[in-house]
This record gives sequence, structure tokens and C-alpha cells, in this order.
Amino acid sequence: MQFLRRPVPAAARERLETQGLPFLLARLYAARGVTDRRELDYDLKNLLPPAALTHADAAAMLLADALEAGARLLIVADYDCDGATACAVGLRALRQMSLGRGAQVRYLVPDRFTMGYGLSPAIVEIAATHAPDLIITVDNGIASLEGVARARELGIATLITDHHLPGERLPEADCIVNPNQPGCAFPSKHLAGVGVMFYVMLALRAELRARDWFSGAPEPNLAHLLDLVALGTVADVVPLDHNNRILVSQGLKRMRAGQLSPGIAALFAAAGGTRARLSTFDLGFILAPRLNAAGRLQDISIGIECLMADDPGKALSYAQQLDALNRERREIESGMRDQAFAVLEHLDPQEVPPGMALFDPDWHQGVVGILAARIKEKFHRPVFAFARGESGELKGSGRSIHGLHLRDALDLMSKRAPGLLLRFGGHAAAAGVSLREEDFPRFRALFAEIARELIAPEALEQSLETDGPLEASCFNLETARLLEREIWGQGFPAPLFADDFAIEQEKLLKEKHLKLRLNKNGHRIEGMEFNADTRLPCAPRMHLAYRLGVNEYRGVQTPQLLIEHRGESRDE
Repeated sequence: MQFLRRPVPAAARERLETQGLPFLLARLYAARGVTDRRELDYDLKNLLPPAALTHADAAAMLLADALEAGARLLIVADYDCDGATACAVGLRALRQMSLGRGAQVRYLVPDRFTMGYGLSPAIVEIAATHAPDLIITVDNGIASLEGVARARELGIATLITDHHLPGERLPEADCIVNPNQPGCAFPSKHLAGVGVMFYVMLALRAELRARDWFSGAPEPNLAHLLDLVALGTVADVVPLDHNNRILVSQGLKRMRAGQLSPGIAALFAAAGGTRARLSTFDLGFILAPRLNAAGRLQDISIGIECLMADDPGKALSYAQQLDALNRERREIESGMRDQAFAVLEHLDPQEVPPGMALFDPDWHQGVVGILAARIKEKFHRPVFAFARGESGELKGSGRSIHGLHLRDALDLMSKRAPGLLLRFGGHAAAAGVSLREEDFPRFRALFAEIARELIAPEALEQSLETDGPLEASCFNLETARLLEREIWGQGFPAPLFADDFAIEQEKLLKEKHLKLRLNKNGHRIEGMEFNADTRLPCAPRMHLAYRLGVNEYRGVQTPQLLIEHRGESRDE
């Protein structure tokens, strides 16, 4: 493991200090490319305007016409947290803005195990049984050429709202809103699916306002949806550029103040969290997995119903179901991970291919994405994990390292081996693919070959970027809470410090968590490494990469270091 320290531009750090930031935050933000405190102003007035998003105005007109006509609208959602929150944003906003004047707004989610992803012809056939006038996709649809064509044949209009990268052709929808479509100059290319839908709802409200739709009726306050927007944005691991940080910050601000939907409140209660200290970590690692578990194992509709519930008791019932599904998902994942690692641990590091693909007939289709992520983290290689789907197909989910754009790699594979990939799509860091089971060996060999061509050798060297040492005087609750309140995430990473410590005491908890008593220059503090690699023994002195966190036990809060990596001491 190579430790890299983020450089801190002195001029930017000094400017941020001059503008009133504490020294530690000035140092951390300068290392993340912030040069002016205005980049940390997350007031809603700084949000990019909806009019800047290509076709948002056309989508607003299409939806406003539908509401005026009392039309039947059907949202077709994706089966992950981003899709669920985007669906809930659309349902809540459209039902509010319809003002009970006849329009009907319903939703439909494809069964991931039988119909796969997106607006397929099969899901359009099911949608047609509801006789919709307009289908609205959320977090999907940009690659749904056949599905949109089938809807057109059936006389159903389509509005695509998505954020995934488009293929060479766009579907012939009535309207497409996607910041990544050709010709869209929207400055923030990293909106999640829920962010795109929120923008469309902002544009719709403006259009209805211009039509005097709200005359004599209260105008909906769409800020009430920001808890959903924040959750979906963090959950989908999109880069947190300034615009996304505004959305997340505003959502967290409302949650901490108790202005959150009953569904999110119930999810947090089921997880045993503390709302007042809710952070981006809680959104990504506590709430999102519980919603995703429904889509992975059963039906994301449970999650959508939880987010749509206005009755706290009903919301809690759904949240408890989601919590149970998440526990089941963890058990399945643990078994799959142990099985995969047992096969891979005997590999010589020099023999690990630059791109890995694994398949087992007993693996669960809904959990292979998490498994791919775990293998990627351990071996620092792009990974696809496959499980059996329907009709002899394999469904694969991939995760990549910096240096390989996963969707582009799949696109290259499709050109080199026409017919090998039945379907594919995704992002730079994550993608999905379907293929015939008999073609798996060919996929595995070709993926390794393309990864070898595209990944620079230095990108295969595992490294950990840190913010260097944290002064021992900062090992306190005040500093931990200061860092906890800030907005961190993909592309804007949470602070990770690294330094040498004396190990005074070690204890293994539940046979997998390592509790340490650490000493740095006479300052003692507790350290915790969750799911520790127990094969790595503790030396009297070690180099630790860690985050500063808060431990709460029986109502008492203390600072602790959350250890992410242990290595040999660097003291001379």
C-alpha cells in the first residue's frame, strides 16, 4: 500500500483562513481544490437555475399540459435508492401540483430479476394495462430505444429523465432531460437521477406559475423534497460538485431540524441513528443500504411506499421490513464474499489480472454489485461479478478503479466481439451487463485483455490518499463534530488522516472488530477498525490511516479514531 498525501496549495489555504475558516478546514478544503469560501456557500439561491438544464422547460410544458388535461401519468422507476427517491420526488410533487383537478399519478418498477433494467418493451406492455397518457422515467430510459418505440406504437407519450451516459443513439421520446445528453451545456454533469427529477419539478412549478395554475391555491414548497434529494444523491455516489453539495447540504439541514418525511425518519429510527448528528455518512451507509436491500432481494416498491407514507406508524412498518431485508442482504453478501475470497486468496499478486470477472451459479443476482465492490477494494482491480438471471442469461455488475471507464470498456468490448454483450450500461465507476452463460469465459478473457490495454501500470498500484497527520490536540469531540457537519462524498472525500501511533492495548470484538488503545505523543485515544483483517498482527508501533469520529455508548460521547488501514511504522 502506497500512502499519498494530498497537496495543500498554500495560497488557497491562506485565502480561506483570511476569509474566516478555521485552520483545519482551510487546510482540508484547499487540498480538495477549493480556492474561495464562496464555493462553500450552500444557500439555495446559489443552485443552478432549472432553465439551464436542456429540455427542462419542454418537460415542464409537457407535464403542465398533462395536468391541465387531467391526464393519467405513470412514473417508471429504477430499483435502487436513487430510483426510489426520484420516484418519490415525482409522485409527491406531481400529486401536490395537480391540486386534485383530475390528473392521476401512479408508479411502476420493473422486476429486476425477470425484466431487467430500464423502460424495456416488456415493462411498457405492463404499463399499458394502466392506460397511461404519459410515461415518465426516473433514473433510467436514456438507453431504452425499443421501450420508447413500443410506447409510441401504443400511443403513449414518453418523458425521459435520466443521468446515465447515452449510447450512440437516443430514444425517440417526446422529451429527454439528461445533463449528459449531447448538446446539454448544464454546468453540473453529475446530477443523480433524483436531482434531475427535482429540477424538472422546479421547472414545472415555474411553468404552472406562469399559467396562473395556482391562483387561489397554495403553491407547493418543493424544499420539502430536499431530504429525498439529498439521500438519493449521496446513495448513488455521484461526484459532489458545488451544485450537488448545495442539494445535499440543504437536505441534511432540514433533516437535522426535524423537517424530514415520515419515511426517512422511520428508516433512521429503525437503524438506531441520532437525527441531530445526521451526516452524509449516515445517508450513504445507514439509510441507503436499507432501501437498496429491497431492490436487491425483493421489490423496491416497499422502499417507495416507505418514502411515500405520511402516517408515521405505516412508515415505521415499512422501515422495519427494509431493516430486516438489509440484515438478510448482509448475510447473503457475507457468504458470497467468503466464498470468493477463499478462491482468490491463493492468487499470487503478480498473477492477478488487470481486469477480473467472476461467476458462481449459486450467487444472488441482487448482491453481485456489492460483491464486485468488495473484491475491487481488496485487489484494486476493476471487477465484474455475475449471477444467473432468467433464460440462461448471466447478469453482471461491475465496479472500477480510477484509470478505467467501465462503460467505455464495455462499449469497446461490444465492438470487438459483436453479439457477446446482450445489454450493457452504466458509468465510469459502475456498470451492468448481460450475456449468455456459455460466453462467460470469452467475456472474462476479453475484459482482462481490454483492461490491460487501457489501464496505465501505475494505476494498478494500490494507493491511499490521505490528509497527513492530525494534531493530537484535535482529538476531541469539538473537532469531530466540526468535520461531521461538513458535506463530504464522492469527488469531495471525507478527511482521512495518517500518522504513527504506539499501540498500548488491543482487543478483538465479536471475532472481527479490532479495538485499540493508541498513544500519540502522550495523547491517548481509542481506535476502532471494523471488519479488521485479523491476519495482520499489531506491532508496538504502527502507521494508521484513520478518520476522526464520535463513539456513543450508553449516552456518553467520546472521540475515537476509525481506522481504515494499518501499516508499518514510518518512524526512523
